[in-house]
Amino acid sequence: MLGWLVTGRGESKHLDGEYVKCCRPRDMSCFQGLFFCPEAASLLLHNFCIYHISPPGHELGAAQICPSTSPYSADDLADQILESKRGLILENLFRLGAVMCMGVTAGAYILTLFAIKYRERVLGLILVSPLCRAPSWTEWFYNKVMSNLLYFYGMCGLLKEILLQRYFSKEVRGNAEVPESDIVQACRRLLDERYGSNVMRFLQAINRRPDLTSGLKRLRCRTLIFVGDSSPFHSEALYMTSKLDRRFSALVEVQACGSMVTEEQPHAMLIPMEYFFMRYGLYRPCHLSDSPRSPLSPSCISPELLSPESMGLKLKPIKTRVSLEV
Repeated sequence: MLGWLVTGRGESKHLDGEYVKCCRPRDMSCFQGLFFCPEAASLLLHNFCIYHISPPGHELGAAQICPSTSPYSADDLADQILESKRGLILENLFRLGAVMCMGVTAGAYILTLFAIKYRERVLGLILVSPLCRAPSWTEWFYNKVMSNLLYFYGMCGLLKEILLQRYFSKEVRGNAEVPESDIVQACRRLLDERYGSNVMRFLQAINRRPDLTSGLKRLRCRTLIFVGDSSPFHSEALYMTSKLDRRFSALVEVQACGSMVTEEQPHAMLIPMEYFFMRYGLYRPCHLSDSPRSPLSPSCISPELLSPESMGLKLKPIKTRVSLEV
């Protein structure tokens, strides 16, 4: 999944003659856990109108892409955000201001590329286990193996196991004694619904992705990065954080979690996102501010609590690596 872009406020809002609606959580396979978390859902749906963006052939119920169709690149996927049907709607929204973007793994890469190419149109980035460099030899090799499996066998059992190891920690994947979790089983079902040739096209595009390191310093938006300490992209997230402007970026490392923090531990994202959104003057609904998980409200937060150092004390057992304010 590429991820989602958010702007406006509420589930449906009239903006400059256009109605924009929140997409259904069941359509967002990387974000169901986040939206099924009541506190996170209230924070997001109270402040934002949400658009979900999928690569070609990955939409819910998508048909198989014709083999004669030209392959697409990572740049094409970034431009798709503006050129697709949803993108045409977003063109109207962009007249009102920039958007907030969230993406997971390869989706985080595409949205980062989008933010580099269209800096004035992105207000902030929330990236989960992001990629930013060209594939390492190890990733390149595994991607080639998966491409060959998809070409000869389609969405076979071995391929799904490789993907699940990339997505989730061993704690939720289960073993001979412990059954795999509901979120892993749900992911298996979603993978079964995908055409192997469509997945192969996306995988090939990501395997040819360029290095974004030189463009990271040009980012104008604030960036919040989450990564599980069991994610195979953990080192990639650390590298990306080191290349971003430290005045406008923060890293949250989530213990005992894989790449899909949005699915495995969505509650771990709540407080960092709340502090992040406060920099934009966005808060949770007042009637939910007495939640034991998140007691934040505009009237009860002292300025010193907005420092990342204080955030680190609040986030145990989450490890944070931040040097300056987000």
